[in-house]
Amino acid sequence: MSNSITHETATTQFVEADGVRYAYRRFGGPSETPLVFCHRFRGTMDDWDPAVTNGFARERDVILFDNAGVGGSSGVIPNNARVMADHLLAFISGLGASKADLLGFSMGGYVVQFAALQSPRSFRRLILAGTGPGGGEKYVPGGSDIRPVASRPVLGLEEQLFLFFTASEESRAAGKAYWRRLKSRVGEPDPPVPEQGIKAQLQALVAWGEGDSAYNRLAEIKQPVLVANGSNDVMVPTINSFTMAQLLPDAQLIVYPDSGHGFLFQYPDLFVDHALRFLR
Repeated sequence: MSNSITHETATTQFVEADGVRYAYRRFGGPSETPLVFCHRFRGTMDDWDPAVTNGFARERDVILFDNAGVGGSSGVIPNNARVMADHLLAFISGLGASKADLLGFSMGGYVVQFAALQSPRSFRRLILAGTGPGGGEKYVPGGSDIRPVASRPVLGLEEQLFLFFTASEESRAAGKAYWRRLKSRVGEPDPPVPEQGIKAQLQALVAWGEGDSAYNRLAEIKQPVLVANGSNDVMVPTINSFTMAQLLPDAQLIVYPDSGHGFLFQYPDLFVDHALRFLR
């Protein structure tokens, strides 16, 4: 690794584990444990905000990866978060990492929760961003107007602004800045998630909301957890973050003002500062 390598310039590498060839990018400074990023519904390595990943890389060994069937990785996209977590564990094992920190955003947070339950000794600290605990008595799903937009064949700027930011002038301006930063990557982009993969991920989201989730087992997650969200998340409503923070034995919660699902892209510097303090 070299600190001269950034999100924009890191080359895509591959590691094979259990018959799947996982695509990943690694950059940043040396750290006791790598920080592995687990992405959202339809997200690939190219959808991470360089302001966030480069911010962490100033003092952490950052690893972005595409789960099975996503982007440059081989295999089939699972239709449930449990198998996605199996792939995450296989990927980390394939890298030879004995322990890692995890950052799970949105659906990636579902994967992180199951991974921590399946292999608790593999992880030191967890960051759960814009995510929730899944089906349970306090679970609150996103509005009925969300899924049709999130499932459109192409997610352009307006879709991103609607799904990830609020209607305020400040939030929309931050969303447009995030959109511009996404274009700074050098080299061939990751291919988008195919239609069949989108359907499988949607099935995973539905299953999570209906109870195939970590909701009833959150008390088993003993690692320190940072739960973070925007004040008005329409994708995974913010109240779910409060519920999750209450159910986890060792959690702290941060809610960012005038922001939605993409709060970490609206406040990249502030979020990274809070998260690095937590990871230290």
